[in-house]
Amino acid sequence: MSVELRQQGYLVRGLWALLILAAAAAAYEGRWSLTFVALATLALALAPLFLARRLDITLPLPFVTAVTIFVIASIFMGEAFDFYERFWWWDIALHGSSAIGFGLLGFVFVLMMFEGDRFAAPPWAMCLMAFGLAVTVGACWEIFEFAMDQWFGLNMQKSGLQDTMGDLIVDVIGAALASWLGYVYLRAKDPSFWTWPIDRFVALNKKLFRKHR
Repeated sequence: MSVELRQQGYLVRGLWALLILAAAAAAYEGRWSLTFVALATLALALAPLFLARRLDITLPLPFVTAVTIFVIASIFMGEAFDFYERFWWWDIALHGSSAIGFGLLGFVFVLMMFEGDRFAAPPWAMCLMAFGLAVTVGACWEIFEFAMDQWFGLNMQKSGLQDTMGDLIVDVIGAALASWLGYVYLRAKDPSFWTWPIDRFVALNKKLFRKHR
């Protein structure tokens, strides 16, 4: 299995089961839009596992848990139950956390390109690449929100320009924080609390980081 779910994945499996139950209950009541949202959320939550298996990558359990919670919070709770309107900070929290996550993923990807050799390029260059990837993903998401609003009459952008710029600012802050964590990892000689997501991924995928030292 491409993820640490054998003994400790009860929370993740429970969340998946709740989405299936929600989809079944909504279908039984004829609430087809909610059924679609629940199934789409489940599909997006499972997507990293299928991608990891195809790429022969082992995903740490905390990563899978974070992805599942994020997808549920952003799509199922955010759109289906209107949490974006109920809580003003909901969108900001999700954009900030996703920017940090994509920044860490970007850093791991850059490190993977150098097979784990942290001295293959200047630390600032590797962190800048991770920062750019995270901000790019955030910008693409804003384009996606605009497209959904234009094509399907949704209201994902809420207040328009102000909402978009606020999201992009939060994306930049989150990406900068993730890049800083990557810099700490490159400079640190031993594993630390701040870099444990990177350390764990490297430890589970040693074949991809042959030059790690």
